[in-house]
Amino acid sequence: MGNRLSKIYTKTGDDGTTGLGDGTRTNKDSPRVTAYGTVDELNSAIGMVLAQKIPADVAETLTQIQHDLFDLGGELCIPGLAMVHAADVTRLESALDGFNADLPKLKEFILPGGGMAAACCHLARTVCRRAERETVALARSETVRPEAIHYLNRLSDLLFVLARVLARACGHGEVLWQHERRKRNP
Repeated sequence: MGNRLSKIYTKTGDDGTTGLGDGTRTNKDSPRVTAYGTVDELNSAIGMVLAQKIPADVAETLTQIQHDLFDLGGELCIPGLAMVHAADVTRLESALDGFNADLPKLKEFILPGGGMAAACCHLARTVCRRAERETVALARSETVRPEAIHYLNRLSDLLFVLARVLARACGHGEVLWQHERRKRNP
């Protein structure tokens, strides 16, 4: 294992820069730091889902995803590092197919909600979409492996399906968008 932090504050970032995993320094608001920072935020949002009472198969899937996201954050933090692979994307697709198989077909849009676990999962999904957008933006100016973007794209789909699963598992059910409730102008 690499170096462990024995001192949490270093003061090296007081000038508005941060160190990347390869030892170079960059601005704290650079696209690279924004991308891996949002992946870290996503990992925390998934932790909020895991802090709820959820089915064991969902918990196992999300725990593996947290490990993947830690790897993805490392990949984004160390230019040139490859830690997320096509097999990881395929694993997400298999989980997505498995969890989606027993769900009824969608006929309406779903609003975020359906109980605490489902709502947390919807929040994680939206953070995932932001992480994906920020990683795509980074890829416009720096090298980003396509597997990183593919992983985030599949993960947001999986989180949507898991939110549906969790809404049913907790007994709340999904919150369907009702077009007729839209405010109308006179």
